[in-house]
Amino acid sequence: MKPLALAIALSLALAAPLSAPAQTATPTAAAKAAPEWVNTSNRYAQILLEAQLRFQPESASFFGIPGYDDKIADLGPENAARFRTATAEAKAKLQETLQLERDPNVRQDLEIMIQAADDSVESTLVNERLILPFADAPQLVFQGLKALLSEQTPAERRGKALDRLKAYTGLNGGTPITVQARERYAERAGNAALLPPTKLEVEQALSNVDTYAKGIRKLFAEYKVAGSEPALKALDRQFADYTAWVRKDVLPHARTDTRLPPELYALQLKQVGIDIPPALLIQRARLAFMETRAAMDRLAPLVAKEKGIAATDYREVIRALKRDTIADDKLETRYREVIDAIDPIIRRERIVDVPNRPMIMRLGTDAENASQPAPHFLPAPLVGNTGQQGQFVLPLSNPALKDKADGYDDFNFPAVAWTLSAHEGRPGHELQFTAMVERGVSLARTLFAFNSVNVEGWALYAEAEMIPHEPLDGQLLALQFRLLRAARAMLDPMLNLGMIDRARAEKVLIEEVGLSKAMTRQELDRYTFNAPGQAGSYFYGYARILELRAETELALGDKFDRLAFNNFLLDQGMLPPDLQAKAVREQFVPAQKAKP
Repeated sequence: MKPLALAIALSLALAAPLSAPAQTATPTAAAKAAPEWVNTSNRYAQILLEAQLRFQPESASFFGIPGYDDKIADLGPENAARFRTATAEAKAKLQETLQLERDPNVRQDLEIMIQAADDSVESTLVNERLILPFADAPQLVFQGLKALLSEQTPAERRGKALDRLKAYTGLNGGTPITVQARERYAERAGNAALLPPTKLEVEQALSNVDTYAKGIRKLFAEYKVAGSEPALKALDRQFADYTAWVRKDVLPHARTDTRLPPELYALQLKQVGIDIPPALLIQRARLAFMETRAAMDRLAPLVAKEKGIAATDYREVIRALKRDTIADDKLETRYREVIDAIDPIIRRERIVDVPNRPMIMRLGTDAENASQPAPHFLPAPLVGNTGQQGQFVLPLSNPALKDKADGYDDFNFPAVAWTLSAHEGRPGHELQFTAMVERGVSLARTLFAFNSVNVEGWALYAEAEMIPHEPLDGQLLALQFRLLRAARAMLDPMLNLGMIDRARAEKVLIEEVGLSKAMTRQELDRYTFNAPGQAGSYFYGYARILELRAETELALGDKFDRLAFNNFLLDQGMLPPDLQAKAVREQFVPAQKAKP
């Protein structure tokens, strides 16, 4: 099992099943005032949480579920088989409960959790049968410690980071996590039928080890965790040993062909929420790519005229806009100006309800940038939230880049701040996750219905809602990022199915989309080994929301209310598109029709 991604991002999304020991999650203050069916559903959710979270307690810490802060991922022998057994037992209990439960909302949540159990079991079976397990142990350790050593974590929990560090290093009497990762790889390395990691993946992991080590030390220093030096020294030694092992035993056997077997790629698409065949996804994305490019062709001359740019081709206009670079020490200020301008627009245009408090935006650390080398939203705890807010995190660079001179120029100029703020902030991810905390959405709909399609679909839809109200250059960059989402949805499956090579895909991203070489590399790494299949979720999720909105507008006519529609979507939590559409048809539309 790959580590659970600990951020919602342009770059990554949740990629592994939730997992922890038997503890009861403390509800948020908002959830206490939730309808009784939500409280009932949350009690049932403990069945699956308690079964799975002991296998990956870091995710429990990240989401705010108590009782796991001193524990680490289970990479012990037969971990996948033990995970399946625990999940099957939980599923049986949920099925028994479903037979007795009569509340339709609770029944829906039970069905979501049963499906989540099935999906997680299927995932481990397919991966165990096809994949040689290689874990990026240093990344896992950094993410697990960052989940505790954070402004979003209550101070009383941060001290548990030392216990978790001791568990990672084996100073608590266990086996170091780096040794466990090596053992799981060695157990199956002799099976020639298993797919080894890609050479690019292994090289990237190696290049980031020192960055993670320094980042971990920085976290312990920043939060003044006393008594950590012996464990940090042990971790440094173990990282060095792990690195030497990877170079000696893993890298020489890594594959250069990044394509995935069709069965495995189909599973990847299913896990992120894409429920159509790759060929159909490619077809739809190609059409959207051409339509978006045409829209950029029409808008670019207007931007050029307004900005005094000699060129009119959208590619040249974007290059010219990028030259208006914002210095690193001015980035937060510039983004804050845009963020502060967006909220009044959202309220004035009645797009969606927004809270009366500012959102948080900051620059990423080197270690965060290594783990998440693209703009991303770091959610606040979804369980037990005592007022913590999520954060929009902007990277300055990708530490894995070999040529530091060839860095990003995609996020540090004024025009792009609008679309990135709308996506990662409001009305995108920040509002989406805030709504789940403050509106008391059930655990089934926050944790177990969670996939990239329903997360990223909303954020791209939020971008689109803001476009008419942005300056012309902001509109052009919003279209550029929409072009990127269409490119992702066609290039990701084409690369994984052998329909295009990396060089040709790189040419499309640089010459047609207008990305820097640094971001292009990050994109291609994402499609081929960091998160195959996930990149298409933005386009697909956005398309499903647009389809639903068109259907709803036609059904309601003059009674359609955008504000009410968008609020209703957020009220549903992370429902998959089919269930979201069902809720709109059976609840929202009749309620709106009944209004005088």
